[in-house]
Amino acid sequence: MHRRLLALILIAAFTAPAMAQEREPAERQTLIDLAYALGESHALRQACAGEGDQYWRERMMQVTQTEAADAAFNGRLTQAFNSGFATRQTEFPSCSPASKRAELMVARKGQSLSRQLSTVTRVVRGVGPEGEAAPQSDTRDPDSMADDLAPR
Repeated sequence: MHRRLLALILIAAFTAPAMAQEREPAERQTLIDLAYALGESHALRQACAGEGDQYWRERMMQVTQTEAADAAFNGRLTQAFNSGFATRQTEFPSCSPASKRAELMVARKGQSLSRQLSTVTRVVRGVGPEGEAAPQSDTRDPDSMADDLAPR
């Protein structure tokens, strides 16, 4: 469930991406925060699925490729991902009900950050051919764990 949620979030956030260099400082910080959340998600998912699971690491690689950031900012994104990973890996070295609750909380945080980026992208780039606002669709996953109040 978390995989589908954050995959949809990332798609929504980066369907019409600005390159990282073109983003405002607040948007760049949101990208760093999202990278941290992806690192947390990677550690929490591995706690239950095993070290071979690279789902969130691969998604982070897609973010860095999509953003085409300069070397310095790419380094900041990588550092944020690694910090999020290390923090949660230390906190939850194995799968437990607490790690699953933490995974849900991180999914919600990632969803919020992605929506922020998606909104900025839509506002800046979401203009139709006649200058009117392009239609916006609701990209929420009906099975989203972040929208579900009960932990799995």
